[in-house]
Amino acid sequence: MIHIGVLQFTLEIPHAESLKDKRSVVKSLKDRLRRHYNVSIAEVGDLDQRNFATLAAIMAGNDIGYINSKLDKLLNRISEYRDAILDDHQMEIFSPHSPAADDE
Repeated sequence: MIHIGVLQFTLEIPHAESLKDKRSVVKSLKDRLRRHYNVSIAEVGDLDQRNFATLAAIMAGNDIGYINSKLDKLLNRISEYRDAILDDHQMEIFSPHSPAADDE
């Protein structure tokens, strides 16, 4: 069965003087996280705020423990990122209901 892990987080980017500065910080972080953790990641909120960004990282797999562990490590990496401050986060793991399970 497939499981989907979602990590949504908000960053404060105190040194951003413009949206261009913010985009540079966000792009750098997204590229690093994609490369190192093999996750899909996108900016999903605070698009017009120059000092805040809300992003979501998504990972799919068949082992809840593995997904949870990887997202925890990803969260630790984000909290250590030098160009932004982790402000808030939420993590959930979804296990879609399988109609075949109803037949058993």
